[in-house]
Amino acid sequence: MVHGTGRRIRKATSAEGAGESGLAKLIELHALNSFGDMLITVALASTIFFSVPTGEARGRVALYLLITMAPFAVLAPVIGPLLDRLPHGRRAAMAMSMLARAVLAWTMASTMAGGGLALYPEALGVLVASKAYGVVRSVVVPRLLPSRLSLVKANSRVTLAGLLATGVAAGVGGLLHLIGPGWPLRGAFLVFVIGTLMAFHLPHAVDSAKGEQRAVLHAEAPGGTLPPADGGAAAVQPPKATLRTVGPSVILALRAMSALRWLVGFLVMFLAFLLRDDPVGGLRPTLALGLVALAAGTGNALGSVLGSWLRTRGTEATITAMILLATCATAAAALWYGVVTVVVVAGAAGVAASLGKLALDALIQRDVPEAVRTSAFARSETLLQLSWVAGGAVGILLPLDGALGLSVAAGVVGVVLLWTVRSLFKVGLRHRAATPRVA
Repeated sequence: MVHGTGRRIRKATSAEGAGESGLAKLIELHALNSFGDMLITVALASTIFFSVPTGEARGRVALYLLITMAPFAVLAPVIGPLLDRLPHGRRAAMAMSMLARAVLAWTMASTMAGGGLALYPEALGVLVASKAYGVVRSVVVPRLLPSRLSLVKANSRVTLAGLLATGVAAGVGGLLHLIGPGWPLRGAFLVFVIGTLMAFHLPHAVDSAKGEQRAVLHAEAPGGTLPPADGGAAAVQPPKATLRTVGPSVILALRAMSALRWLVGFLVMFLAFLLRDDPVGGLRPTLALGLVALAAGTGNALGSVLGSWLRTRGTEATITAMILLATCATAAAALWYGVVTVVVVAGAAGVAASLGKLALDALIQRDVPEAVRTSAFARSETLLQLSWVAGGAVGILLPLDGALGLSVAAGVVGVVLLWTVRSLFKVGLRHRAATPRVA
């Protein structure tokens, strides 16, 4: 049975040339990565959130944000540029992120038994290593892209594999937790050790940096002059490649996607405490949280499936439609707070964030030249992670009032929606093709 299941999984991941290009190995590695991360999440959630009363849990999560998320907000902008300087060591970087989490998971299992504060900085290390893997993974996908697949379809496959592995890991983590609170972490240790070995089996093309330059997220730098050679005239130095030099579509999508990631981070923190303290519709807290988690996971999976059908044309309209969907669902939940609207907003946020990320990837593929494309993926991923942290911080700080919290979220996302629509008119109505100005 195990052999047959493994053969079917390998057949699915290797379809349409993914096996020959090496993308199948990355899909399997990402599934393993998501499995291990979910085991650690189960262990942390059971210790910090579920094992204590709501008031104490809120203090613990606030402490988690202070010790873990706040330093991460400082470190996250450094992750992309640092990894950008290691174009020839991407397999090693992915392996080191796996190995670091393996060591930290084993250490956290002992710390959890003692209940010490060392658990929080160890969780910070896991988070940094996980996000470093995510940045490198985004950079690697274009290097392993089969000729029969578009980048958005390839990313859709990778994301869907991670979501399926996360769902399986949630059940496995729950069973391991019944044995003891440290057992999900011991399981994560084994998973990440295997992942460390698998990272080195990725194709050598992963470490190739042929034709790449660096890209940054600020305005175009003015061109300078090079010193004259042999007494001749000074040569004009070309401007440094930046994301803004490739047209407004990428900036439009990045702004909208940042708002969607902010919304996801907000909903995770806000609804977790709100539904535990005041379950909606008179449901039991565990049932209410389970419905919301199921809706969010289903939305993520649906967005990934829809991403495989996404066309290259109209990508700006797609991401605008996603932020419109998220705004309408959040506003409806604020106006008619109840079981149905809360489940709908969780599912809508999952669909919008998943499909929006795939649309952003498609725009980067279309508008960003090959010379700076991998760097653009690294920088954009770091910004999106920061947006999630910011949303989570707002969610933990707001009073536990459903209508108030969701109104604030709808207001924030609505402002970005108006900004996005305004930008869409400039980009779409003029019908100007993206003409990158990078030499």
